[in-house]
Amino acid sequence: MTTSSAPGKIILFGEHAVVYGRPALAVPVTQVRADVEVSNSSRAGIWIDAPDINLQAELNRLPSDHPIASVIHNFLFLARISSFPNLEIKISSTIPVASGLGSGAAVTVALTRALAAHLSYSMSDEEINMFAYEIEKLYHGTPSGIDNTVVTYAKPVYFVKGQLMEVFKVGQSFTIVIADTGIPAPTKESVGAVRRLWLDNKSRWESVFDKIGEISFTARRAIEAGKYELLGELMDENHALLQTTTVSSPELDQLVEAARRAGARGAKLSGGGRGGNMIALVEPESAEVVSISLKEAGAKNTIITRVS
Repeated sequence: MTTSSAPGKIILFGEHAVVYGRPALAVPVTQVRADVEVSNSSRAGIWIDAPDINLQAELNRLPSDHPIASVIHNFLFLARISSFPNLEIKISSTIPVASGLGSGAAVTVALTRALAAHLSYSMSDEEINMFAYEIEKLYHGTPSGIDNTVVTYAKPVYFVKGQLMEVFKVGQSFTIVIADTGIPAPTKESVGAVRRLWLDNKSRWESVFDKIGEISFTARRAIEAGKYELLGELMDENHALLQTTTVSSPELDQLVEAARRAGARGAKLSGGGRGGNMIALVEPESAEVVSISLKEAGAKNTIITRVS
């Protein structure tokens, strides 16, 4: 049996603007993970057991465009395995689906690593990252690539699409509270909506994306210098800019305001928006208070994570 796992991720700054060549910052969230087990099977075929999504089926009985089937088919093609092996694949995940925590990318990375190791097909992190990005494109249209990058390397990442991917150091640890609205947030829809705005008025939205990119750049420098307290104001500014792109929602705005009232230094939506998650920068001693306040304001779940 071969096992593999991959963490969730959260975007700190730069979502949506990153699709248009501006920098973004993202960090792994190790409190939630996708886990995959691959073992040889005594029955013919590739059998998939993923109870979290109520899936139990043989590969050939799934539509070819099913997300998990796509990963397996594309991997076998990449590895030039023409005669399918008999396998049992078990997939579990504690990462909420469609919430901005990179659930799809985490399953893809963990599944790819487990298959590669079990079938003795060597893949570097860079190759796994590139493969996962191709899978992401099948389901998110024009993704930035940041989800698969952070999940693959499991380290804080400064990312510019098609140009730069740098793992960077955290000068001083800081605490983030993640709150889930409970509303699914399909990335493809929000990315598509922003793209339509951009096509209608490129000069206006290029200016907005420039401002978001500047925030990401400033935030990286603050994190590296250990001046995490500066991130709160940057979060507030970033959220306001994202509101202008229509990717926020009443539920997200309500949680952002609740976090600020409870003592968070700053807060913003994270990820595609229109649902999914928001994040708040807090002092460690106030994390529980902010978490409780967010649940009282409607959050379905919260995660307290330490970025280090």
